[in-house]
Amino acid sequence: MKRAMLAAGAVLLSVSAQAEPLGTMPPRLPFVATLSNNTPLAFGMDAEQTARALGQPLRYVRGRPGSEIYLALRNIGGSGLIPSRHRLFLQFRHGRLAGWKEDYGENWMWE
Repeated sequence: MKRAMLAAGAVLLSVSAQAEPLGTMPPRLPFVATLSNNTPLAFGMDAEQTARALGQPLRYVRGRPGSEIYLALRNIGGSGLIPSRHRLFLQFRHGRLAGWKEDYGENWMWE
């Protein structure tokens, strides 16, 4: 038993020694990779790419062709009795994504 534990410890020690020398810092991730809000949106996407990135269809709200505002209803779960949906408004200019805003809205039950 001792021999097996000693062998396992030696293997773990050799693996950790190969991964990174002692005293060095791991490479730093870019700031945007550490954000908790990692919505897969990027400026310049068209409406089809945006719908594919969000994984849901977009609903037209208003605007003339090329400068539309679309809505994506994001289902974020909620309790079993009251589903929680957040509204994500997407502004397109010249057919490209120019901005977005999440609207948490008012809960009708507490008014």
